Amino acid sequence: MADRVYPSAKPNPPPVAVAANGGGAPASFPPPKSQMYQRPIYRPQAPAKRRRGRSCRCSFCCCFCWALLVLILLALLAAVAGGAFYLLYRPHRPSFTVSSVRLAALNLTSSATAPVLTDVITLIVTAKNPNKKIVYLYDVFTFSATTAANGVPLGDATVPGFTHEAGNTTVFTATITAKGVTVDPSGASSDIKKSGSFSIALDAETRAGVKVGSLKTKKIGIQVHCEGIKVTPPAPAPAPPAPKKVKGKNSTVLAPSPAPSAADTTTTASATVSTAAHSCKVRVRVKIWKWTF
Repeated sequence: MADRVYPSAKPNPPPVAVAANGGGAPASFPPPKSQMYQRPIYRPQAPAKRRRGRSCRCSFCCCFCWALLVLILLALLAAVAGGAFYLLYRPHRPSFTVSSVRLAALNLTSSATAPVLTDVITLIVTAKNPNKKIVYLYDVFTFSATTAANGVPLGDATVPGFTHEAGNTTVFTATITAKGVTVDPSGASSDIKKSGSFSIALDAETRAGVKVGSLKTKKIGIQVHCEGIKVTPPAPAPAPPAPKKVKGKNSTVLAPSPAPSAADTTTTASATVSTAAHSCKVRVRVKIWKWTF
């Protein structure tokens, strides 16, 4: 019978583990601390850059919202202040009326290319302040006259400014003149008539401020426009009567012409006056940068 081989009392040693680096050197078990798995060192990364476009949009929206809110608050405050001022003082615009117009002189040359105009227009203007507690402060008035149809200039004039007290009526005069002004031949020939009446338009520009008690506002531009005014040219001066012939015995003597009577002078003067009494429109002119409204 064959002999049986019994296993030895000691178990077989475990297989030798091969080193992880492939060098063939046996690795000890359990592995030392230097060969144990170690966690990687945490290295903080730089924060990601935010997109500038989104931040700019957010800041722009915030600024726009705040600006809109401020504008709304200012508008509300202005509305409240205006309402309180209207309830306390009941403001009204001043009124201007052209009481009478007189075309004292008119001469237009008959040139076909460049006619020359010379005229004198005197007018009386009545200004009324209907307010009870508001005083108007006017600067110098600048008057100008044109024909109503084609706007042919008839001259200009200036009137000193004045203080228009509350509830006061002020009457002032202005003399508009044009001396040797070259005008458009087509417009002048059709608008300006040496015999018969024709329509003109009057404009006055000034700056006016408001005074309430001791408070004065800043002056703003205003324009007074009057239209539909008819003027009558002055009648031509009557020719002196021809001297009468007086026969003598030997010769003929010319007698002096008689002087014009007072009735003839009155008739000639009254023919040049035009009574208008036209109400004018008052417009507020506000200048914003380069534009005037």
